[in-house]
Amino acid sequence: MTTNQVFIGVGLTLVLAVGSQILAGRLRIPALIVLLPVGFTAGALVDDLDPQRLLGPAFSPLVSLAVAVILYDAGLGLDLGKLKGHTRVVVVRLIWIGVLVSWVLGTLVAILLLDMDRRAAVMLGAILVVSGPTVVGPLLGLVRPKQRLQHILVWEGSLIDPVGGILGALVFHLVEASGGRHAGFGAVKFLGSVGVGLAGGVVGAALLWVLLRVLRLGEVLGTTAQLAAVIAVAAFCDVVREDTGLIAAVVMGLAVANLPRFDVPARRPFFETLVSLILGLLFISISATVTPQSLRHVVLPALGLAVVLVIVVRPLVAVLSTLGTDLSRGERGFIGWMAPRGIVAAATASTFSAALVARGIGGASKILPATFVVIVATVTLYGLTASAVARRLGVVRPARSRPLLVGGEQWVVDLGLALRSAGLPVLMWAGLEQQRERIGQAGLDLAPGELLAAATGEGAELEGITAVFLLTAEDDFNALAATILRGSVEGSVHRVGAPRESLGVVAPFIGGEVLFGTELTGAVLTRRYGDGASIVTRPADQAAPADWDTLFLVRGDGRLDPVTEENRPLPGPGDFAVLLAPAPGGRPAAPPAPAGV
Repeated sequence: MTTNQVFIGVGLTLVLAVGSQILAGRLRIPALIVLLPVGFTAGALVDDLDPQRLLGPAFSPLVSLAVAVILYDAGLGLDLGKLKGHTRVVVVRLIWIGVLVSWVLGTLVAILLLDMDRRAAVMLGAILVVSGPTVVGPLLGLVRPKQRLQHILVWEGSLIDPVGGILGALVFHLVEASGGRHAGFGAVKFLGSVGVGLAGGVVGAALLWVLLRVLRLGEVLGTTAQLAAVIAVAAFCDVVREDTGLIAAVVMGLAVANLPRFDVPARRPFFETLVSLILGLLFISISATVTPQSLRHVVLPALGLAVVLVIVVRPLVAVLSTLGTDLSRGERGFIGWMAPRGIVAAATASTFSAALVARGIGGASKILPATFVVIVATVTLYGLTASAVARRLGVVRPARSRPLLVGGEQWVVDLGLALRSAGLPVLMWAGLEQQRERIGQAGLDLAPGELLAAATGEGAELEGITAVFLLTAEDDFNALAATILRGSVEGSVHRVGAPRESLGVVAPFIGGEVLFGTELTGAVLTRRYGDGASIVTRPADQAAPADWDTLFLVRGDGRLDPVTEENRPLPGPGDFAVLLAPAPGGRPAAPPAPAGV
């Protein structure tokens, strides 16, 4: 290719990737529903979009490293504290039972419907065992299922991708080297690959510990150090044993997310942006390699394969994986209706199909187009029906506000208890250990890790956070955190006000939504509480005494409406008011004004 053709190909791929994601966002549908047909159409019309011509032999290694970055980001959102009890049992079963059942039945159906050589069918069956967080996550974001259900499906998607990637690599080498014989060695090789990946993950986690905790790199260098470490470790593992870098990447993400004192500031926004870009580029590039000619005799049989995977295989996996657990019938049903195929299936098919075609294996040329059809069919089907199915099964999370209260003062804890008594699922965060213990003793949910991770990105998505209220005793912290979070949180961000005479560095000068008005500042609330004031809830239609201050209205449908200087919400039928009642004996007198004021 000429230099101009390379420029055109790279630029067009980037424009199509980002443009498709923008369009999908405007239509409120999963991006894959747009990315795959756009890439396929563009690849059919423009030869310069073919990644094999643009990148040559570098395309496959780049895809593997890009997927490793995606899985590291997925690992950052996995909280081991939530993988317990029957949740852990179901996730573990979904991995090993799901892989075995999907592989065996997918292989048999591929032989029957696609008229493939047994070796090519085994390869296709191995490719199609994966789902992935990049497709499951966006779908769950639209559906908003119950919390436990969302945790199960996100864990499954994040863990089954590296397992499926390694399985695909092992099956490929067995098929290529021995025509599918000596399969008994497959288990030994698989365990060896898992060992290489785990060892690489441990080394990578230790490297990140040195970079982020010992050297204490700042936000910019700390974030780029994570990226460099993940790519370097994944590349080294792939050199030792193919596709083991995927396991190493997940292990590194899990370590950063779960080891104590391993919080990394501002990691989520960067990696979310990077992963979004990588996904767009990969799906446009891979779908551009699928030609209309290759689909001519594959579409209908591949659609039949997708139907079997959706109607038979996944429900069977769900039944076997949830047997004997306390999941409800609706939860089991929804697990049986959520198994879209994603980027690892596409990347594995793109990487291995050409080599098997070169080996002259019958039906190998159908692996990539059949995988493409299954991805499009499953993502489209689940994307268009998941919300309706979840509502029908009764597993949709109630459309109630879930506020994140930041602060651990006694009045903040009591405010959390009051909001919970009004029916809201409150989540709290505090930085001091004493305050965190106070929150735990009150029986309130405590967000793990650091504030940005709890309030933004996948952490907030998994916990269902709809608004953030900054209520600490540090006015400057509240003001700065509000400024940072407003660009990262989908819901509203409010802070308690600072006194007018505040000598803070930034709090007196930063605007934004200030809670409770300018007079009822955090300092005033703390002082009144110390003097005996209390926070109470009562039906909003019951008139409160004149010296009581309204802090929030909890609407009848579960929405939380805060009182601010600009917003004095009016109560309606079925609403509850959260109020600050003065100390017995009346409201304490205001303190004398400082000299000179």
